[in-house]
Amino acid sequence: NRLNQELKPFRFTDRKPLLIISESSDELVFLIAGLFLLKIPFLIIHPGSADSEIRQVLESIDPACFYADEYERFSRYIQAPQITLSKEWLNKEQFTDTSLFSLSNPEEIAALFLTSGTSHAPKIVPIKRRQIFFAANSSAANFKPAVNRYWLLCLPLNHIGGISIILRSILYNSAVFRIDHFKVEDVRTFLSENKLFEVASLVPTMLIRILDDPLFQVHTGFKAILLGGGPISHDLINKSVTRGIPVVSSYGMTESCAQISANAMLNPSGTYPPKASVGTVFPPNQIQIRDENGKIQPPIEQGQIWLKGPQIFDGYLNSELNKTVFDEEGWFNTGDFGHLNRNNQLFIENRRSDLIITGGENVNPLKVEAVLNEHPQIVESAVIGIPDPKWGQKIIAFIISEDGSFEEEQIRNDLQKKLHGFQIPKEFIQIPELPKTAIGKIKKVDLIRLYENKFI
Repeated sequence: NRLNQELKPFRFTDRKPLLIISESSDELVFLIAGLFLLKIPFLIIHPGSADSEIRQVLESIDPACFYADEYERFSRYIQAPQITLSKEWLNKEQFTDTSLFSLSNPEEIAALFLTSGTSHAPKIVPIKRRQIFFAANSSAANFKPAVNRYWLLCLPLNHIGGISIILRSILYNSAVFRIDHFKVEDVRTFLSENKLFEVASLVPTMLIRILDDPLFQVHTGFKAILLGGGPISHDLINKSVTRGIPVVSSYGMTESCAQISANAMLNPSGTYPPKASVGTVFPPNQIQIRDENGKIQPPIEQGQIWLKGPQIFDGYLNSELNKTVFDEEGWFNTGDFGHLNRNNQLFIENRRSDLIITGGENVNPLKVEAVLNEHPQIVESAVIGIPDPKWGQKIIAFIISEDGSFEEEQIRNDLQKKLHGFQIPKEFIQIPELPKTAIGKIKKVDLIRLYENKFI
């Protein structure tokens, strides 16, 4: 009720959402839930984003108002009224007008999300309520917490993965237990001893740390660990299945409102799906594998993954971008590569070619290269992602140095001033020259082969 009164003076649209610049917090969980129920579109940006990145977003939207942790910093260039959110609002009110809340209007915009993995301005994805409803129903076919049981939330609240947990919990009448920091011992206790916890969303790095304890087992009422946010190694799946940990590997993206296929590794029927698969696409959504000429590929043949259905978004906020990713029949080209087996189960070969997913975080290698190339010790660089059992992928930087030598510690210290920790390469490798095509494009496939031949 208080949130409704606070926002009543404003008129919200997909171009005029509520802009939120905030760290993950309990207040933010309630704000997200309230906005969804009040049918107010919102867009969340992490406060660690550079001012230039936020300004790029403001070129596409004109927020009706904004909420931010650091008002003074952002009020300098956000020309919109500020709203406040008091912790006192989280106290239960005696009288609540539930007529304000609604799960109707499926074609209205629920929220806008920023994608990663491009060297240009961030792509803004409008997510409709329809997508959220279908995604929640699809996920429930595999698992869902019971009424008032916990879904453990360890993920940040500026990505679809974390926010979708809040929205699904509203639809399931289940509960969310959010933690600020992933503490291994606490999470182990939750999943092994506390019967209130029935589902958890983790990235591979988190699960690896949990499984370091050879005696860890989930309690008998625990339903599933939803595993996503990056490549999942066969070794991790094998360890989980062998120890009876109910892991569900998944495939999805912002444009599909998180997971659009999932593979439950331990089925009650006793049948076990292929461990390398991410399952079948949730019906009534459809999938096609096409070659570079658009020809549909038969089973086993690799190609680009195309999706169509009610869980797929209707287009980016910048309509110019849609011309290259949708065909005339409304199929969406994910840019990812994979294949289907004869049972229509999906296998991911490579994610979007310009994206590295490490520890559940999306890293644009072009951005890392741009920062490296500005360094006085570096002439040119190329950044790749190499499969890694702990991180999913680890970032490797090949560099050509100014005089044939470089100080790695100094470079790392300098990078910390311009990049997040997860964006900094795990390894730096000097190379006399970078392999390139006739038109001067770096052949990263050759660099991957070079790394594998020398270091794996």
